[in-house]
Amino acid sequence: MRSQTPGTNVVLLSLSLLALVVWLGLDTVSLAANRIVPGTGYRIDEILGWGGALATCLPWLALVGIAWRPTRPRLVLALALVVLMLSALPAWLALSAETLVDIPGARLGIGAGIWVVLFLLLLALIELRTRLVLGRLLGWGLLLPPVASAGFCLARWLEPLALWQEYRSRSDQFLGAVGEHLLLVGVAVGTSLALGVGLALAMRRWPGVQKVGFGVLNFLQTIPSIALFGLLLAPLAWLSANVDWLSALGVSGIGWAPALLALVGYSLLPMVRNTFVALEAVDPGVVDAARGMGMSRGQVFRQVRLPLALPVILEGVRITTVQAIGLTAVAALIGAGGLGTFIFQGLGQAAMDLVLLGALPILVLALLVDALLGALTDILRPGGAE
Repeated sequence: MRSQTPGTNVVLLSLSLLALVVWLGLDTVSLAANRIVPGTGYRIDEILGWGGALATCLPWLALVGIAWRPTRPRLVLALALVVLMLSALPAWLALSAETLVDIPGARLGIGAGIWVVLFLLLLALIELRTRLVLGRLLGWGLLLPPVASAGFCLARWLEPLALWQEYRSRSDQFLGAVGEHLLLVGVAVGTSLALGVGLALAMRRWPGVQKVGFGVLNFLQTIPSIALFGLLLAPLAWLSANVDWLSALGVSGIGWAPALLALVGYSLLPMVRNTFVALEAVDPGVVDAARGMGMSRGQVFRQVRLPLALPVILEGVRITTVQAIGLTAVAALIGAGGLGTFIFQGLGQAAMDLVLLGALPILVLALLVDALLGALTDILRPGGAE
């Protein structure tokens, strides 16, 4: 009997071929004499020559071959290749700095080729992790070698990197912006968690509250964030002018107050929905058994219903926190501070490295929160700690 041949992994094949084209076709880095003049782009063949450039394509060609007949041992090899290529990206930056930078104060920018290839490699990593059925913690652990490689390479060749030069000139502002960003996200998520649990409990007790509550929360999600900031400006300015204790707290039409209200408004829907669904999904048989043992309504909630619902509630916290980290960047438009300040300053000055100085930490924060809360959710699920 003829053994079945595994089918082609179309996703991995497409990602590999697209990354190969991007790697050879787009600029790897750009070099500028200073911050004012536009940079000159360099492809990988202009840095290494065509022989060296084609040699760097061998791992991509190996991935194409593996994707054509993806047996499990080959997928494990593909996973190792993807981690290796992710670890090599900082080395290409270091080599570019060593080869191209010969003027003191020159600025080396990260080209579109590296950013797009990084994105495609991460997609390939997700695809392989899914195919090999790897746990969430192990999947995130695969990023440790690339992070270590980035730390080692950038520690030695950091000086010409334009992103580092932008950070160095704004280091004090940067740390303050990170603190403002985290504080605003933490207060918004904590407030939405408390309100969300309360609303979910009210919806379970009174069905009429459920219809009205979800209707209002769904409506809030349809309002663009900038429009919501604008709608809050006038009433908050009026309250600040007419209520002394609100004015003393620093409430005004711009700043942290409208940003916090908007973030809580956007965060309530996923928090309320996940909490409501989690509490409703608890097996009625388990609840009846707890009542049969003589537990009161409060004991059933605290000792049975809430522990069983906690993993799904944490999923709502994860979704809400990741969403709030991103939305807080927009709040910089109304003077709320945070990392979004660098993004909008960079856009105004046409300085993409300054934009990245604000955007990259937001991305890292979102990934860390997603990984940590996702891992905690997996552990709390029945059988998750096994």
